[in-house]
Amino acid sequence: MQYNYEWDRLKAKLNLSKHGVDFKEACKVFDDPMAITLFDDEESTPEEDRWVTIGQAQGHYYLVVAHTFRNPTEDAVTIRLISARPATKHEIRQYEQG
Repeated sequence: MQYNYEWDRLKAKLNLSKHGVDFKEACKVFDDPMAITLFDDEESTPEEDRWVTIGQAQGHYYLVVAHTFRNPTEDAVTIRLISARPATKHEIRQYEQG
């Protein structure tokens, strides 16, 4: 499966300022074979499903990435990043427990 990434440039800049996480770095959680992706019922709307992925970026630190899936096909999907931040201790435990 090929992943393509997109995001709003202003949102990425604000996210870096607020959470210290660059969206380019946040994309690396999708390369983590142990990453956990959960449906975000609270933030989803009838028009758009939202998801949260908890994973490691380059095996060094844990991130939580909020995103949507766009234009999925059998071979590829576009992931639109909404926000990214360091994972909390609780989220790290959730990741480690699978």
